[in-house]
Amino acid sequence: MAVNMQTGEGHNEEPNDRVWMDTRAAVDKQLTALQVMQDAPVIPVIVLSDMAQGVLLARALVAGGIRMLEVTLRTPQALACIEAIARQVPDAVVGAGTLRSAADAQACSMAGARFAVSPGYTHALGQACRDFGLPLLPGVATGSEIMMAQEAGLSELKFFPAMQAGGPAMLKAWSGPFGDVRFCPTGGVSAANAADFLALPNVICVGGSWLTPAEAVTQGDWGRITALAVEACKLARQTAR
Repeated sequence: MAVNMQTGEGHNEEPNDRVWMDTRAAVDKQLTALQVMQDAPVIPVIVLSDMAQGVLLARALVAGGIRMLEVTLRTPQALACIEAIARQVPDAVVGAGTLRSAADAQACSMAGARFAVSPGYTHALGQACRDFGLPLLPGVATGSEIMMAQEAGLSELKFFPAMQAGGPAMLKAWSGPFGDVRFCPTGGVSAANAADFLALPNVICVGGSWLTPAEAVTQGDWGRITALAVEACKLARQTAR
């Protein structure tokens, strides 16, 4: 569907067989972390400080086939932006990133977030996300951290910071001892190297900020962001479903 960024109205276009959203069913009210990861090849990592821009940005990404949106808690306006997107962009599935505490989980749930992403994992954060019904993608960078997350029943994890922690080579090494774990590499992932990660059988999707360039958001260049989303949806995944 093409969306008018000013009115939010849309009209149908010919489907692109690489745009996963065109063939996906409606998102269940109670998501799982795996569903979040499977929805598209890329989860955009978004920093917002303006609610109106956040709504228009979300519409632009959805128009390009990306509906799982990670809005990071890196600005004072982040929670308000999550709430605005949740209310005004029904086709988007807004999640919260950079969660570090149980209080963050509660605040994000109250704002309307549907999933959570964190830079690391603690049992308190994991329990809070379960209590508030937020599927969690916790960040891991070592084997011990993977084991801790698995002890809590989590097998869909964020590899962070991906490039700094070893990149595709580290994920290949983990595929042996952690063959039942699926990853979303984030941190240093870009359009230039995303395919290297997505080619791995233990990678479901990647996270990255290249879909939302700061200058495009500032200038309101929503057409550029939609085009970047369309290109991201064309990325091939070895494990797409």
